[in-house]
Amino acid sequence: MQAIMETLFDVLYLTSVITAGLLLLRNNPRKSPSWSFGLMALILGAGDAFHLVPRAYALMTDGLANHAVALGRGKFITSLTMTIFYLVLYRILSQRYGKKNRGWDWAMGLFGLLRFGLCLMPQNRWTDAEGPLLWGILRNLPFAAMGILVMILAWKGAKEKEDAAFRPMGLAIFLSFLFYVPVVLWADRYPLVGILMIPKTLAYVWVVWMGFREYLQAQKNHQVPAL
Repeated sequence: MQAIMETLFDVLYLTSVITAGLLLLRNNPRKSPSWSFGLMALILGAGDAFHLVPRAYALMTDGLANHAVALGRGKFITSLTMTIFYLVLYRILSQRYGKKNRGWDWAMGLFGLLRFGLCLMPQNRWTDAEGPLLWGILRNLPFAAMGILVMILAWKGAKEKEDAAFRPMGLAIFLSFLFYVPVVLWADRYPLVGILMIPKTLAYVWVVWMGFREYLQAQKNHQVPAL
C-alpha cells in the first residue's frame, strides 16, 4: 500500500510541476518573470525526478535496500538542483521587489558555492545505504542559510509592496524547511519520519502554484485564451 500511494503521489507531483514549468517556458518571453518561474519549476521537477523515479521503482520491485546506488546518486543530483532552485527564486524575488543588495547577492552566491562544494565531497558517501549524519548536517547548513535569506526577502518584499499574490511565499519556504530538518536529522534512524517529505514537497508545489496562478491571472486580464 505504501509503495502504491507514495508512487502515485510522486507521479502527480512530478507531472504537475514539470508541466507547469514547460508551459511557462513555452508561453512567455525569454527571461521574463514568468519564464524564470517556469525555469525554476522545471529545475525543481527534473532534479527531484532523479531521486523519486528510482525510489518509486525500488518500492514497486525489490525494496529500497537493493537500490542504494541509484537512490544515492539521485539524492546527490537533487541536492545540487535544489541549490540552483533557490538561486533562481532569489533572483526572481529580487527583481520583483526591486531589492538590489550586493551583500545579499554575494551571500547567496557564496552559500550556493559552499553547498555545491560540500555536496561534492566524497565523505558524503552518497551511494551508501546510510550516509554519515555529520555530513548531512554540514551540507545542509549553507542550504538553510540560503532558504533563510530567500524567506526574509519574500516576507519583507511582499509586505512593503503589498504583494497579495506572493504574500504566502515566505510561509511556504518556512514550512518546507520545517518539514525537511527532521528528515535530515532522524529519517535514517526512524524511517517513519521520512513521511514529512510529503508536506515538504507540497510546500514547494505551493511556491510553483503562486507563480503559475499569477501567469493565469495575467492571461485572463489580457484576454489571452486559457491553458
